[in-house]
Amino acid sequence: MSHVKHQPTRSPEGGPGDRWVSRHTGSVRVTIRVRPGAGRNVVGGEHGGALVVRVGARAVDGKATAAALAAVAEAFGVRRAAVTLVTGATSRTKVVDVDGGTDDALRALLAR
Repeated sequence: MSHVKHQPTRSPEGGPGDRWVSRHTGSVRVTIRVRPGAGRNVVGGEHGGALVVRVGARAVDGKATAAALAAVAEAFGVRRAAVTLVTGATSRTKVVDVDGGTDDALRALLAR
């Protein structure tokens, strides 16, 4: 299996998060930072160049990852199946593709 290096691209208007977001045909690739053990699932804000995803699940047996992907799907208003983990299965920093994700939804999440 070949490995393709993630190369973020800048949007024409620029703005926050450009260094960790890239746009593909019909999808948005986003770097997320998962914070397990939160009181509730919340997506929003930026930390260290990644969109912050707080989840109530603990980082045991992939439960926090599954909860993070579901939270990202809900935040972008897409089905859970539209969010694909690209890298970072066992890391707190992950790269995900959101099919049907929009720049407007991402801007709203960053503003939280």
